Amino acid sequence: MAHALGAPSAPAILRNTELDADAVRQARVDLAACFRMAARLGMHEGICNHFSFVVPGRDDLFLVNPYGWAFSEITASRLLVCDFAGNVVAGEGVPEATAFFIHARVHKNLLRAKAAFHTHMPNATALAMLEGPPLAWAGQTALKFYGRTVVDEEYGGLALDETEGDRIAASIGDADIVFMKNHGVMVVGPTVAEAWDDLYYLERAAEVQRMAMTMGRPLKVVPPEMARRTYEQMREGDRESARLHLESVKRILAREEPDFMH
Repeated sequence: MAHALGAPSAPAILRNTELDADAVRQARVDLAACFRMAARLGMHEGICNHFSFVVPGRDDLFLVNPYGWAFSEITASRLLVCDFAGNVVAGEGVPEATAFFIHARVHKNLLRAKAAFHTHMPNATALAMLEGPPLAWAGQTALKFYGRTVVDEEYGGLALDETEGDRIAASIGDADIVFMKNHGVMVVGPTVAEAWDDLYYLERAAEVQRMAMTMGRPLKVVPPEMARRTYEQMREGDRESARLHLESVKRILAREEPDFMH
């Protein structure tokens, strides 16, 4: 299922001495919290799937989880810093190959995508396996994503080269949520908190849609004008709500799994 990227020759210490250490530390803690809570909620798959975030103050480096570690094992210090050439410039280990080829190309080609979360979380992935549009605009939670999704119809197998990574990045366009048909989903965002918030609510929206679809009655779809209006209402407070959501996650983990911060 997973493939390790060939071990690069790389320095053991982050080579940029001008980084804001506090900002980088906070990014590590925030990202580690997302891994841990995703594991708790079943939004992970073995040692596969990956979250990444561009290193604060650098557009050519990104944080990503190392190959061989489950989401539930990730800590702030265990995260790798990689460049876009495949070099690990801080941390022990290497990224999983598809993590590198997908995430490096997304961050390089889409500067707005500071965070990129890719999972095979079950409910959203189930919708990505169906013919036609994955999300039906029939539930309020789903309306958070109205006009923000795209479907990548061209499943290309494992992303083991830059070509497939570039193709996936190009398919995203202006969207924030990508349903990768026959594969999974990717969420991109300007902050760790916003990417996490979208990932969480995307799976919740997919879960209730899947449940409704099993009841043998037609879905009652929200009219487009109301769907758009509701989306706009939600987006007004989304950034702050996302920040508070991640803060609540970190409080829970600080009580119950405090090692995530180490």
